[in-house]
Amino acid sequence: MQTEEIIPKLKEQLIEALNLEEITPDDIDADAPLFGDGLGLDSIDALEIILILEKNYGIRLENTAEAKPHFYSVRTLAEYIAANSKQ
Repeated sequence: MQTEEIIPKLKEQLIEALNLEEITPDDIDADAPLFGDGLGLDSIDALEIILILEKNYGIRLENTAEAKPHFYSVRTLAEYIAANSKQ
């Protein structure tokens, strides 16, 4: 699966898993930071994202420190999924 195919699906999965009821996929800039000033997610949300990776893409994070840069934005996360997905 290619990055550009993953991005819209990932946005929908984030909205559902994180209960972002006020946000639509179009509201999420694929290049904006997920944490801090961007989408404003926190460490609890990071755990939910890890569950999305495991459940939907068969990706288990063995070393979260190495994976941290991939959690910067929807695009970097989608690129990580494209490179590592087991499904």
